[in-house]
Amino acid sequence: MSTQVHASIDEATVRQISDELGEPEWLLETRLDALEALDELAFPDVIQTPGRKWTNLEDLDYEALVDPLDATEEKDQIGPDEIDVLPFAEAIEEHGDLLEEYFGSVVDPEKNYLTALSTALFTTGTVIHVPEGVDAEDVTIRTTMTSRSLFNYTLVVAEESSSVTILERQETAEDVDGDRYYSGITELVASENSYVQYGNLQDLDETTYTYSLREADVGTYATASWIECNVGSKLTKSSVESHLNGDSSETKIVGAFYGHNDQHFDVDARVWHNAEHTTADLVTRGVIDDRARSVYEGVQDVGREAWDTNSYQRENTLMLSDESEADASPKLIINNHDTEASHSATVGQVSEEDMFYMTSRALPERTARNMLVEGFYVPVFEEIEVEELREDLKGRIHDRLQARE
Repeated sequence: MSTQVHASIDEATVRQISDELGEPEWLLETRLDALEALDELAFPDVIQTPGRKWTNLEDLDYEALVDPLDATEEKDQIGPDEIDVLPFAEAIEEHGDLLEEYFGSVVDPEKNYLTALSTALFTTGTVIHVPEGVDAEDVTIRTTMTSRSLFNYTLVVAEESSSVTILERQETAEDVDGDRYYSGITELVASENSYVQYGNLQDLDETTYTYSLREADVGTYATASWIECNVGSKLTKSSVESHLNGDSSETKIVGAFYGHNDQHFDVDARVWHNAEHTTADLVTRGVIDDRARSVYEGVQDVGREAWDTNSYQRENTLMLSDESEADASPKLIINNHDTEASHSATVGQVSEEDMFYMTSRALPERTARNMLVEGFYVPVFEEIEVEELREDLKGRIHDRLQARE
């Protein structure tokens, strides 16, 4: 691997991070293994069309972007008393056995170059443990990035017959000279008959390069519901993945993005049907304006033993300018004939017929266009059950439309 990160990233750096967090030996060894694997690992897969790779993660200047020993952030971690919502360092002390059992059990630390980099260097995180039979709401995690780079880790373990709703946000505070890098890894374990709803709003400033990977292990009769919203950053590579490993397990992945200026969004939604009677619903909508670019890949993989599968995927991108670009690649991989599945993706512009209809009724062109864009997102808004996240996303879309010339 030719890409090199900051010269200070070596075994001594990793040992210092681990020591400051008071980590056990097994976790230090996991970090060191990930560091050693960097030279051999490939970058995350990206869509390629003839003569073009849509997202060049290898081209980022990691040497300039990454400085883990200077990582700082402001973090709010709030949850009800009946569950544990702990900073990572506290979770090591209070739930060491839980961490040893589940850390790296859903997201392979050496899945690709960027997951290994995150595993070796993460300095902050949150562990959420929902005990058996507990119903919890209003878990909030807000991370405000105040340094050039930040590596964040989140682990959610929902025990049998429990439920939890989580809302996470990322944003930036004071400016720094040059560009930034943010990495977020989320592992979600939904045990038998549990329900986890995880909403995320990425609103980092437009000097920030972002990599995020969220994966769920969904048990028997369990449900993992993801809401992934991206409006910030300069370049975002975002993947949300569910592994339906238990019979009658379910997942929903709802995605939304809005790109303007020269923002670049590369978003993936993937589900693996590995058991019987499983259900998945993937819904993504995005808008791009100015010189923004978007790439979408959706994968529904139905395994040989996944009898009686239901899997649906819909993705729509709306382009507001002639300079914007979009590509979409929905995929169905079916290895079991007892399957009901569909997938679709569309890329288009605001309907001239709709614009004519609205402007002919005395609406100014800008008002008419904004109303059509906000209406375009309605199918996604209807899927977002977390009211606070839904209203925040609506507000960010409205503000961006109002700022548009």
